[in-house]
Amino acid sequence: MGAQQNNSQEQDINHLRQVRRDKLAELQANGQDPFQITKFDVTHHSKEVKDHFEELEGKQVVLAGRIMSKRIMGKASFCNILDLQGNIQSYVARDSIGEDEYKAFKKMDIGDIVGLAGEVFRTKTGEISIHASSVTLLSKSLQVLPEKFHGLTDTDVRYRQRYVDLIMNPEVKDTFIKRSKILSSIRRYLDGQGFMEVETPMLVSNAGGAAARPFMTHFNALDEDFKLRISLELYLKRLIVGGMERVYEIGRVFRNEGLDTRHNPEFTLMELYQAYTDYNGMMDLTENMYRHVAQEVLGTTVITYNGVEMDLGKPFTRLTMVDAVKKYAGVDWNEVTTLEDAQKLAEEHHIEYEARHKKGDILNLFFEEFVEEHLIQPTFIMDHPVEISPLTKRKPENPDYVERFEFFMNGWEMANAYSELNDPIDQRERFKAQEELLAQGDEEANTTDEDFLNALEIGMPPTGGIGFGIDRMCMLLTDSAAIRDVLLFPTMKSLGDVNKKNDVNNTASEAPEKNVKTESEKIDFSKVKVEPLFEEFVDFDTFSKSDFRAVKVKECVAVPKSKKLLQFTLDDGTGTDRTILSGIHSFYEPEELVGKTLIAITNLPPRAMMGIDSCGMLLSAIHEEEGEEKLHLLMVDDHIPAGAKLY
Repeated sequence: MGAQQNNSQEQDINHLRQVRRDKLAELQANGQDPFQITKFDVTHHSKEVKDHFEELEGKQVVLAGRIMSKRIMGKASFCNILDLQGNIQSYVARDSIGEDEYKAFKKMDIGDIVGLAGEVFRTKTGEISIHASSVTLLSKSLQVLPEKFHGLTDTDVRYRQRYVDLIMNPEVKDTFIKRSKILSSIRRYLDGQGFMEVETPMLVSNAGGAAARPFMTHFNALDEDFKLRISLELYLKRLIVGGMERVYEIGRVFRNEGLDTRHNPEFTLMELYQAYTDYNGMMDLTENMYRHVAQEVLGTTVITYNGVEMDLGKPFTRLTMVDAVKKYAGVDWNEVTTLEDAQKLAEEHHIEYEARHKKGDILNLFFEEFVEEHLIQPTFIMDHPVEISPLTKRKPENPDYVERFEFFMNGWEMANAYSELNDPIDQRERFKAQEELLAQGDEEANTTDEDFLNALEIGMPPTGGIGFGIDRMCMLLTDSAAIRDVLLFPTMKSLGDVNKKNDVNNTASEAPEKNVKTESEKIDFSKVKVEPLFEEFVDFDTFSKSDFRAVKVKECVAVPKSKKLLQFTLDDGTGTDRTILSGIHSFYEPEELVGKTLIAITNLPPRAMMGIDSCGMLLSAIHEEEGEEKLHLLMVDDHIPAGAKLY
């Protein structure tokens, strides 16, 4: 039934597409090809007309935009035009634009882009409108926009076809306008503080400055392997050595890591460096800049994210990492003198650590486990252990710790800052320690950068530096749930039935009559090995006690500090969200599972995993292929409602 319905809908859409192509062909045959128009002079936008109605009433204006609705009423009609600033209504009458132009207007479709000239007036119902004197077709829309009452709601389609999302969802456009304003405000603030914006290489031979796995590429002209940068740090510090005392860069960096609500493999980072200051100076700058941007863009220093208020107007809290762990975990790290003590404490508090982890690493694990979630209001966490801070100056009074802080809001790390290490001898030792970690299998460890060490030997002044996650800042200031909501074109997994070059159906841009059926994929099962069937019988009553239900994936994220676990937020039909954890991250990325319909056993007792209660189990099919385990999550027809019981 569902397949028949989908078939019928596809046929209807194909018919509508064909009608639009026929209309275009008719226009072209009559010498009225809209695609030959090269320019159209616009005098006003919709919001300008509405905001300045008193002075524009009765005057001629020229606008351009996309037709979003039409009401044909004999000799006079109404249409709604969407431009950069919003919507505005237009009254189109045959007597005002002429009979031929009116006939042409009636043939226009939703989605067509038009130029509109006319007089500003207010209708009897009080709506500010344009009384059209001419309507010019500027571009013919050959695709069909989503149905206006339901809009574009499928999150996967919204991210893949952002251009449609921007048309159908005005709040999305508003988010990206705010993002642009945030970036402009940051630049104005830093420029006013005497900073200079610079650009540094994206293709690098040594990707350093952060703990992350880089993307690799090959440069054919030089026959050399290069990496995409994971940080901006090491080049900006070279500029400090060169005498540029205050520099910053806002640019894309690339990290070969997973996708979830707060991570995208390419994202916007801002790093700045200031000579002759330390991490205290960076704290002051961060506090003042956040306050400035919020006030300038939002008009207030009190922001709300997911219903929680955060006050940027109050002085930001400042806590050492040791004090924070003592406050929230009840463990005083000042009393931890040996690695063995640290390991014992970790075991007592059920914290997983690796053999390579030193005392400082375990302190950081305590912080991540017990503290981060509590840091809702703006908070600086200071004085990190030296083991996790390879580019930072040690504290003179306690060399086990460094002059570093992380800035937290909403339980998220928003910025990371140092009193920068400028001792080349110490820096070489830190790089050496990182190389050892790399040899032990840590893919995120730094490698030695000899040119950077040479720069330090030339001499770098005392310097404060900081890195800001711009995307997370935009999420907070626009109340956006996921990082993909503030990235115009987030990274998406290619779909199986689409052209991987652009994620658009191969046939979508072709005339409907060219659509052809393709053969079903041939699958070779000859190398598959499955587990033997159970020989033991289970009685029907025992089997019936398991409650199998269809569930809809509302959200899926990677569990922090776990390489295997995904955390699902599920609609199980009860009206209350269900959380289930599943160890399938090796087979799926979280973003590709949102919106899917799965099968779960819902009456299993809660099971604690990484401190999170997993309430049920998702069903998967497992087999072996050439000695490698393969897993397929059981996905079913989306027409099955959440909560439907399986018998």
